[in-house]
Amino acid sequence: MKRRGKQGPKRQELRVEELKAILDRARGVLEAQDLEKLTAAIDTLAFLTRELEAKGASIARPRRWLFGASTEKTSRVVGEGKSEAAGASGTAKGESGAKEKQKGHGRNGAESYRGAEQVKVPHAMLHTGDRCPLCEKGKVYVQAEPAVLVRVKGIAPLMATVYEKERLRCNACLEVFTAASPPGVGSQKYDETAASMIGLLKYGCGLPFHRLARLEGSLGIPLPAPTQWEVVQRAAGLLEPAYGELVRQAAQGEVVYNDDTTMKILELDAPSNEDADEEERSGVFTTGIVSTAEGRRIALFFTGRQHAGENLADVLAKRAADLTAPIQMCDALSSNTAGDFETILANCIAHARRRFVDVADNFPDECRHVLETLRTVYEHDAVARREKMTPEERLRFHQAQSAPLMGEIEEWLRKQIEQRKVEPNSGLGEAIGYMRKHWQALTLFLREPGAPLDNNLCERALKKAILHRKNALFYKTENGARVGDLFMTLIHTAELHGTNPFDYLVALQRHHERVTETPSRWMPWNYAEVLGPLTSGANPPR
Repeated sequence: MKRRGKQGPKRQELRVEELKAILDRARGVLEAQDLEKLTAAIDTLAFLTRELEAKGASIARPRRWLFGASTEKTSRVVGEGKSEAAGASGTAKGESGAKEKQKGHGRNGAESYRGAEQVKVPHAMLHTGDRCPLCEKGKVYVQAEPAVLVRVKGIAPLMATVYEKERLRCNACLEVFTAASPPGVGSQKYDETAASMIGLLKYGCGLPFHRLARLEGSLGIPLPAPTQWEVVQRAAGLLEPAYGELVRQAAQGEVVYNDDTTMKILELDAPSNEDADEEERSGVFTTGIVSTAEGRRIALFFTGRQHAGENLADVLAKRAADLTAPIQMCDALSSNTAGDFETILANCIAHARRRFVDVADNFPDECRHVLETLRTVYEHDAVARREKMTPEERLRFHQAQSAPLMGEIEEWLRKQIEQRKVEPNSGLGEAIGYMRKHWQALTLFLREPGAPLDNNLCERALKKAILHRKNALFYKTENGARVGDLFMTLIHTAELHGTNPFDYLVALQRHHERVTETPSRWMPWNYAEVLGPLTSGANPPR
């Protein structure tokens, strides 16, 4: 027999007028005190209903915080159907409309293990040119593609080796002779690889010092949290030249993305000794700045009292005087543009789009029109990336394909307000008002070559800081925050270029003197050119 699950209450559509009519019929039956309570309950329900209809976003956003957001894809927000405007404008997927399956999903092939040790295994019996043991007529030759076997083993994040150096003593003069340390061991207890791994786990993966200490302790390798801090602090001094060069080169970027997120520094939470009447900013933020130029991406992090715009001003102060103003991509918060600098401002379409996502449950038809039209614009941008268009080619492509769509949206937004189809103070009205107010900055990609559509690149970079905040909760001091910013900058910039961040941090520490001399040659995208001759014994370029 099939078991029936517990069913919830049946959903009924009730109007407030119907409830008030029921209340009027109950006046002769209920006592005055009971009638007063029931009237108050119905009035409360009416108030909440009006607020939910007008301010759906105020409930939708906390609901996502509590239960998580599955996705903001248009098909999940408003369904699979297409609005007339989006359907008439066509799609970048082709006539069939079928979305191509993305590559890279499923099992990882051997070529994905770029950091694995490569071991060549020759055949035990056969060599090139030997007679075939099966047919005894032909000869065997090595194939270009070998058979591949991948084996993954687990080890502790940090391993320790104890060297027991033999000691001998003369029974006459009592002199003690100690065996020399093995070649390459060094004199430091914690070498460059230890500092790199601790920094990568802490600032790249969000693993707090105390958790790593507990893990290593359970594996028989004591690694106290204070010791970990001393190791990464010492390493930060060696990494400083490369960090400074990244900041300098980021200032020369063609497009700069910036945003910030809240952070906590215990030292700054202490009561101030200054005059209490003096206004002082109390918030602490981590700013993420991503600069792009010539296909290179540099991610910078700054933690402290300053907002994103003020930190961007400090970076752009290092910009060459003969360069034109860069394009700045951010959301429309004033904190992102606060500061003394000159940029060509672009605002994030994803932020404007999210306002319609938040109210889609209450205004499905209206939001469907905007969301599906923007989806087509993003499909056009995906085509430009896939075909590797130059900034000028991409601009002309968007002007031909996306400009009519954005023009339709602008006209639709204007009619909704001017023809009083939408209440300006409703959730949809506020979404429309935001988009109209920042329209010029939202559509910069139709006028400037290389202008991006959104700030997602910086949002993804800030996840490094958010991951640290969720796991470690805070920085203890401003110096600790600066060390964290330095490691996050080097780690994430290396990841943006497909460079192994662990190997990169190790190389910067082992060759810190050369890095100090010419830091521009030790960036994540070119340090291998200098490192190769050093490891092979050849004379490297200075």
